[in-house]
Amino acid sequence: MSGWGGRLFRRRPKASAEQASELMRRGAILLDVREAPEWRAGHAPGARHIPLSHLPARMKDLPPRRTVVTVCRSGHRSALAAKMLARGDREVVNLSGGMHAWVRAGLPVVTAGGRAGRVV
Repeated sequence: MSGWGGRLFRRRPKASAEQASELMRRGAILLDVREAPEWRAGHAPGARHIPLSHLPARMKDLPPRRTVVTVCRSGHRSALAAKMLARGDREVVNLSGGMHAWVRAGLPVVTAGGRAGRVV
């Protein structure tokens, strides 16, 4: 992973929804840092959920050598999460525009059961 996004995203640690989706296809982790009710309403398929408030205690749950793409509803909380994770010398990218950008790009949003979800 670091070969594809390393230098590019160290200079510009933001990604569009399309870029984030491509990073996921290449093995990146999409980390959704929204709160539980937001996650239950709908999230990107394959995303992992760790609310921002739990992230400091759960950073160890993320594999150390994989790129992490952070996402929230609009991009603000995920920018904070990206900053936190980058301190640990991780390759981190923030999804610019959050889940709203994901939906605008026509990418899927699902619930835990795999049904169509929504961004709240």
